[in-house]
Amino acid sequence: MGFRLVGDPDEIVLRNVRWLAGYRTPRHRVEPVASVLRDVFAEPLPLMDRAAAVGDPIAVLPVLFHLLWSHELVVGVSVPLHAASLVSSGVVR
Repeated sequence: MGFRLVGDPDEIVLRNVRWLAGYRTPRHRVEPVASVLRDVFAEPLPLMDRAAAVGDPIAVLPVLFHLLWSHELVVGVSVPLHAASLVSSGVVR
């Protein structure tokens, strides 16, 4: 059994997924930061505003990107990721 790609892959989606893939390893899951991020993004909020509110972005962003990679948090990957990208838990409330 094989697979074949039908059509051209979306370049923006590919770039976003490649970026997030860099944070797929478990070493980026740092507690309690991961738990705080899951709580903070219970409702859709801008990525950078809320990440900076949790702590130093240098420490927080790798954890956030790992949670996005592992689908514990969600973001639209069909548009370029940026500071104002809306991140949420994906749970409809």
